[in-house]
Amino acid sequence: MPFDTIIEWFSWLSEENILTWFSQYAYQPHLVYSAVVGLMILSSFGLPVPEEVTLVSAGLVAYMGSRPDLYPPPFAGAPTVDVSTMAVICFLAVFLSDFLVFNLGKFLGKRLMARNFMKRYQDRMEQITEWTTKYGIFAAGIFRFTPGLRFPGHFCCGMLGLSVIKFITVDGLAALVSVPTQVLLVAYFGEEILVNFRQFKTILFAAIGIALIVYLGKRWYKKLKPTYR
Repeated sequence: MPFDTIIEWFSWLSEENILTWFSQYAYQPHLVYSAVVGLMILSSFGLPVPEEVTLVSAGLVAYMGSRPDLYPPPFAGAPTVDVSTMAVICFLAVFLSDFLVFNLGKFLGKRLMARNFMKRYQDRMEQITEWTTKYGIFAAGIFRFTPGLRFPGHFCCGMLGLSVIKFITVDGLAALVSVPTQVLLVAYFGEEILVNFRQFKTILFAAIGIALIVYLGKRWYKKLKPTYR
């Protein structure tokens, strides 16, 4: 089956549809947890399942479960989505999905690149290979914060033979900063924070990006410093 056809099948997973679907199951936590894991895996493999929308939806469902006065349960004592559990599940789903893609590139990278369905990433892979070669394992952190580059980026990190321990450290820290933060903010503040959520994410990611650039700049300066002595 053509890969483009599979992509079309997932086109219905728009922001509105995902939010609507999750909002129906605030009192079915196990279904919500399973859906989050499944959607994160699909997203990590480059399918059009927006990771950020899934995280926001997860947080919103947790908020709904904590406010029975606004969102009445179907019956007294109905189980709800636990905020802490949801944050942990989201983090693990994101991190383990990234690590799965990394290992896919590490062990099957060259073989898979010869397949037709990978040709859609050919142009991006060339640019990503250049970035990964230049910045090393720190590129993994950049890819984590860049939608559209996560799958080819993590795949390329594995294919180029970057350190497993370093990938786990960099990607894990990046996911730990961004994933639970989004879930917990929405879970505690609900719809109020959604108004300024995109602006908040832009500021957060910009701050992280600046910190990363400063760090890389210092490393680059230390390498060049002996040349000017």
